[in-house]
Amino acid sequence: MPEYKLSVLLPPLSLWLAVAESCTGGLIAHRITNVPGSSVYFDRGLVTYSNQAKEELLGVSPELLQAHGAVSPEVAEAMVDGLLSRTKAKLAVASTGIAGPGGGSAEKPVGLVYLAGAYNQKRVVKHYQYAGDRLRIKEQAAQHALELLVRLIGTDEAGV
Repeated sequence: MPEYKLSVLLPPLSLWLAVAESCTGGLIAHRITNVPGSSVYFDRGLVTYSNQAKEELLGVSPELLQAHGAVSPEVAEAMVDGLLSRTKAKLAVASTGIAGPGGGSAEKPVGLVYLAGAYNQKRVVKHYQYAGDRLRIKEQAAQHALELLVRLIGTDEAGV
């Protein structure tokens, strides 16, 4: 489980991790904090479900949200950049997507998720199309977000 890999990899690096979640609703932070000792490296998790929360807490511009929509690679990247600029974290991940069952469209179907990760100068935005019910989509997104964090700090053991 990638959250346990983080618990081994992060303490020697002496850096803080933060997460900004929309469609995962706190599930990434939940999994990180299920690991004993995570307070050594986990700074915070923000659930920025609404556009207003993305603007107020992460500094995502209303123009960007209007131009691309909340579920877009541009907004995912802006979320992770906002998180890094407002916290002491040097490692971060953000999620935005459509967990369903409603809210999808032909252009942005249910199950569409963007994950953005950042570590030092590295920036990665990943696009996923998940299947399943709402909980299964959230679980898949959280799993890939945690694997992305492991990969960002220099190991591909997560296999993503």
